[in-house]
Amino acid sequence: MEAAYRLETTWNPEGGPNGRFTFSLFNLSDEALTGFKLVYTSLTRVIDPKACENAVFQRRNANFHEFAPPAGLSIEPGASWIFTVSGLHRPAKHCTDGAKSAYVTLADGKHVAIAVSDLLLEGRVSEPPPVLLPEGRLELPFALQPWPAEIDVIPGDGFPVVLYPAEGSSKDELTAVSTALALFRRLFESGHAPFNLSVSPQGRPVRFAHDPSVAKEGYKLTFSTQEVTLAYSDAAGRQYGLTSLAQLLHGARSEPNKFRFPALGTITDKPRYVWRGCHLDVSRQFYPVADLKRLIDILAWLKLNIFHWHLTDDEAWRLEIKAYPTLTTTGVLRGPDEPLLPQLGNGADPVGGFYSQDDVRDIVAHAAALGVEVVPEIDIPGHNSATLIALPDLTDGQEAPDSYHSVQGYPNNALNPAVPLTYEFLEKVFDEMVELFPSEYIHIGGDEVANGSWLASPLAKKLMEQEGISGTFALQSYFLKRIKDMLTARGRKLAGWNEVAHGGGVASKDSLLMAWENPQVGIDLAKQGYEVVMTPGQAYYLDMVQAEAFQEPGASWAGTVPPAHTYGYEAEGDFPEELKDKMKGVQACIWSEHFLSRGYFNRLVFPRLPAIAEAAWTPKAKKNWHRFSAIVPLSPKL
Repeated sequence: MEAAYRLETTWNPEGGPNGRFTFSLFNLSDEALTGFKLVYTSLTRVIDPKACENAVFQRRNANFHEFAPPAGLSIEPGASWIFTVSGLHRPAKHCTDGAKSAYVTLADGKHVAIAVSDLLLEGRVSEPPPVLLPEGRLELPFALQPWPAEIDVIPGDGFPVVLYPAEGSSKDELTAVSTALALFRRLFESGHAPFNLSVSPQGRPVRFAHDPSVAKEGYKLTFSTQEVTLAYSDAAGRQYGLTSLAQLLHGARSEPNKFRFPALGTITDKPRYVWRGCHLDVSRQFYPVADLKRLIDILAWLKLNIFHWHLTDDEAWRLEIKAYPTLTTTGVLRGPDEPLLPQLGNGADPVGGFYSQDDVRDIVAHAAALGVEVVPEIDIPGHNSATLIALPDLTDGQEAPDSYHSVQGYPNNALNPAVPLTYEFLEKVFDEMVELFPSEYIHIGGDEVANGSWLASPLAKKLMEQEGISGTFALQSYFLKRIKDMLTARGRKLAGWNEVAHGGGVASKDSLLMAWENPQVGIDLAKQGYEVVMTPGQAYYLDMVQAEAFQEPGASWAGTVPPAHTYGYEAEGDFPEELKDKMKGVQACIWSEHFLSRGYFNRLVFPRLPAIAEAAWTPKAKKNWHRFSAIVPLSPKL
């Protein structure tokens, strides 16, 4: 049904320290609109409530904003109400920096959804985004992504109709072919199957050879006109060899003028890094199980081996914990009349969503069958607004309610290290997590705790006196050391964001930290003894805009990240030779504030996710942007 109201927003760089929004609310209904309030969600937040004209600021919670019209205002059918807001916390830089959703609350308390348009730019022409991917050039006509470590093959004039296991293949090898075929069918539903289990007269056999001399996760393909030999030393290498064969055949069949199937020669391949990751934030937006499975399928197709599942944040706690059922009732439901207010695209209707423990088992098993390890993250001690609303006993009742705010604008959003129940809560959470997730790592977040957190808490002050520590980050370090002990007792290692090292950090032995703020942070962490995964926002955050143009969607705090930059970026950078063993690999991060639709997801994630996959696998000397650009259009999307 067509919305009865529409909100349009423009941003002008003039009219305030960070420019000015002009909002226009159009009444498309048949009745006058009076006695209402307007709510919108926006990442460009209002911090000066008085700096607005023709409207009255009511309240804000993070990205939730509520305004009232001037007393007595009536919007007649077909008319509009226009007001301006200039007390913004930063300038708007892109079309997704305006209102993401809106609704009106009528005089009787009913909430009515409003259609919302993308932000328009006032005062200068809004240029269209540039072309981000060149047509590309191929020196060798093979559709392989990521590109292999060594390739010495001659292209054939034709290709086999299908590949099938040679006589004498083991049950495990037949199962591996079936798994690779099932993966292909899911990703390319109308594509021609690359494999068959039974002999095909027009096909070509794949002869398997277990060879302990082949590198871990590596494989060697030897092509002849009669057969293909796949040598491997472990199940992962066997799977990646079959995936490469599927890619080669799919490319040759779908674009025969561009790609060919090898006739003779060898491909010898192994990964550059052991940690080849992709992170997904499911707190800001909820993704159905089917979407997560498809994303994991894409990771496997690209030879990525880690799915970092960001399950909790300020906006929602998405993991069922049987000991605390309110985490996935109160702690997930965002709506106008819910304890969690609408954020980041929510409107008049309540929105929930969480993963049951059966969902988790299903996803973990799906990933394991494809050689993908699921690393779960519960983000602590910061980013816990949803947790604290679901479990109010975790707060210090004597702490002033707005004594500190996170960078995203949430008040008092960190678990308090001085509340004894905090540890009891986390012990029970970890008990359930270790049963669900076989990964040796549990990621505990540790990022973006606001400096000043807990300093107004009498319990925290008392604890700091007892322990002889002062300041937020020393207290965070005390807290995280206790968390690391909990994980160690459960046979798990601690992973976290780079701020885990603040205030003294945790013992670096068995701890893996992710350098996201900037590349130098990774080198500093390695010097302190931590194992490091490089995931800097300036190259590997896939919510970042890909061009300067105002019409380009996404975030911009880490700058502009075009696909060419993501592809060319070298995560090892200035790592000294003696520290390179500390760098375990690279990871893409998909933060979901801007991903309100599948269209936005696919536009921002691709082709940058395949670019990171190639950085994770392909030797530096073998990377080639123009070759990548020619092949990447074949990559599946969500």
